[in-house]
Amino acid sequence: MKIENIEPKGYVKKGVYTPAKKIDLGDSFLIFVSGVQAPKGEFNEVATEDIKEQTKLVFEEIKSILEEAGASIDDVVKAVIYLKDINDFEVVSPIRAEYFKNSMPVSTMVEVGGFVRKGSKIEIEVTAMVEK
Repeated sequence: MKIENIEPKGYVKKGVYTPAKKIDLGDSFLIFVSGVQAPKGEFNEVATEDIKEQTKLVFEEIKSILEEAGASIDDVVKAVIYLKDINDFEVVSPIRAEYFKNSMPVSTMVEVGGFVRKGSKIEIEVTAMVEK
């Protein structure tokens, strides 16, 4: 079994981790994408405080990571969404539905106490599977 680290060009990270792991299963690849938060500014704060904008930015970053791994958002089989405030469900859910309209992954959405990035309101991690 071969495991490849996926790190898109220009991807900025803090800490020791990889944005994604691509695992060769023979006939297909399994791709695990680390939790993604909205982009950060120079002081580690999020680029926008708006939950709608944060959600779209996170999904776009996930799309770019998946593309680097040879997959797409339509290949996602599982998603975990962490919210700072569960009341943001009403905003996040329709955006989630638009991005996942084709893949309809199994999904978990939970409220958490906080994130490492100041001002972050959402973090999403996904697992995808794509045939060779």
